[in-house]
Amino acid sequence: MRLEGKVALITGAASGIGRQTALLLASEGARIAGVDVSSEANEETATMVREAGGDIIALQADISKAGDCERMVAATEEHFGKLDVLFNNAGVMLSEDGDAESTDERVWDLTMAINVKGVFFGCKYGIPAMRRAGGGSIINTASFVALVGAATPQLAYTASKGAVLSMTRELAVIHARENIRVNALCPGPLRTELLMKFLDTEEKRNRRLVHVPMGRFGEADEMAKAVLYLASDDSSYVTGTEFMVDGGLTAAYVTPE
Repeated sequence: MRLEGKVALITGAASGIGRQTALLLASEGARIAGVDVSSEANEETATMVREAGGDIIALQADISKAGDCERMVAATEEHFGKLDVLFNNAGVMLSEDGDAESTDERVWDLTMAINVKGVFFGCKYGIPAMRRAGGGSIINTASFVALVGAATPQLAYTASKGAVLSMTRELAVIHARENIRVNALCPGPLRTELLMKFLDTEEKRNRRLVHVPMGRFGEADEMAKAVLYLASDDSSYVTGTEFMVDGGLTAAYVTPE
């Protein structure tokens, strides 16, 4: 198994990419700390992992709060003895997010608090834990929009994912010689609840899909497989990357007529 003996902390574990990643990493031998703001849904993930034979603890945390992030890392170390993999995955994509004129300051601030501060706090407390473990792998969920923008306006989300990408690059450089790798997972459009709530009309969905050469939305389990690669020693010489898993979108991005 590719993660035998490893401990992985996953934020946003209650659904979507986070849930599928918890299931996959556990099946590959990792012990999991599943973190989410939603305790009930997070416990459902934990039950699924345990029923599949995995080892997991479910932790409740609001990643926009420093104290919560400090506690989630401390609880992981206390329970499992170390931290090897940190998947800063939790994020929001709010339906009220639009262009510069229409986006309310509240939407901007909430998006930044979760999508950017949440990653910062995860790294702030996770990196010392990884140093204590002798190294590790951090995967931050960014997005294809960090590189090419979004056809359907979502300015706060796009800006937040650009920040995650920049943060990832700098952390990768800073910590490369400590055996701590830092990479950004950049999913394309996915058939997850998060995106489907935002693309809430057929017109919006088609506007997004017209850019994808494969002609379909990606699946959460496809992202989990990419995380597995970045978490494992298979990617031992990979750091500071923007790992695109986007159905070819960024290779063929054009504006429709």
